Amino acid sequence: MALTPVYGAVDPAEALRTLHHAVDAGVTFLDTANIYGAGGNEELISRLLQDRRGEVQLATKFALVRNPAEGATEVRGDAPYVRQAVDESLARLGTDVIDLYYMHRRDTRVPIEETVGAMAELVKAGKVRHLGLSEVTADELRAACAVHPIAAVQSEWSIWSRDVEAHVVPAAAELGVGLVPYSPLGRGFLTGTVHAADLGPGDFRHNIPRFAAGALDANQAVVDAVQRVAADLTAGTGSQTTAAQVALAWLLAQGGRFGLPVVPIPGTRKPARIDENLGALDLTLTPAHLDLLDRAAAAVVGSRAANPASVSQGRE
Repeated sequence: MALTPVYGAVDPAEALRTLHHAVDAGVTFLDTANIYGAGGNEELISRLLQDRRGEVQLATKFALVRNPAEGATEVRGDAPYVRQAVDESLARLGTDVIDLYYMHRRDTRVPIEETVGAMAELVKAGKVRHLGLSEVTADELRAACAVHPIAAVQSEWSIWSRDVEAHVVPAAAELGVGLVPYSPLGRGFLTGTVHAADLGPGDFRHNIPRFAAGALDANQAVVDAVQRVAADLTAGTGSQTTAAQVALAWLLAQGGRFGLPVVPIPGTRKPARIDENLGALDLTLTPAHLDLLDRAAAAVVGSRAANPASVSQGRE
């Protein structure tokens, strides 16, 4: 999503170079959605896939029918739309199969069994290999798994967005479902480089209560804790550790805590940030580090979504 103009203008040529750099660096999982850039993000990725389809696991999504950067919640989960959406995505991506196909948001007008049943038909047809769900509750996940195996749940999850730990993460661990945390760096905030005054007029973070000026000031305590851990690790190893690396390492540690695979998907627009993010794989957080971050996270102010009804927000 970051390679479309949601955080400001994007140079398509530079975006493609960033994608190639990611694969060159060893990244094998690419996550997009039909709504990002009104299909433009899938078309961008198709240019990478022309030469490198066999090097990546490809995930995309359906259900949102308006740009989420506008705070939209209009969704469709009916079976005809599922079939229509996958064919449109396959055409834009220039591929004959999607490795992981997500329901981006739940359409509460449609039984989840209908939506997942239609998705299961795509697996039988060879258009999709695995199924995923995004921002579902634990009960919705269980209902979906009764229809077809679910490989992954995608939800916002980070040091400052932990509501999924109440119900969704334990249910996923119980059912053998992996977690794919989006916005693992808190939409950039956890890196310590984001300030309310710096957000451009086209930046959709203006719509998120947690990014309001007063809330950001209060939430700075979380960033301070992350930076303290980064400084401690830098002093202990002699090599530079960044706040972003700590935030990603924390999520990997949470996978161990809860007993399930966790694959964070940090978005980036710059090749150097890809290399930085990959450095998280070499970090080990101590119990003291985890305790410090837990205590800081408990004081976060503001909702993580422009429209809280559009995400699970800890609901069962």
